[in-house]
Amino acid sequence: MNLRRDVFQAIADPTRRAILLLVASQSMTAGAIASNFDTARPTVSKHLQILTECALLKQEQNGREIYYLINAKNMKEVADFIEPFRIMWDDRFNKLETIMKKYKTKK
Repeated sequence: MNLRRDVFQAIADPTRRAILLLVASQSMTAGAIASNFDTARPTVSKHLQILTECALLKQEQNGREIYYLINAKNMKEVADFIEPFRIMWDDRFNKLETIMKKYKTKK
């Protein structure tokens, strides 16, 4: 997959993460997305461009409107990359919880 931008740099921005959350439940036009933010519409358009270049969002034309929708396949690739870290940290927190429970019962 030859992408111009790094996916993880794209999702590092809180506005872009918010856009992904908005579009995850339903496809939206750029104007509908922009109405959820207190920034200029061109700024939101730039965020949409970055997310589209990373293939985290897809565009679908419906008449004159362009709708943005989540690209579930590429989002799954991100989730698959993160999953081993989540498992590792869950394991570490579970071990810490066990130690803390033992410590608490000794007091």
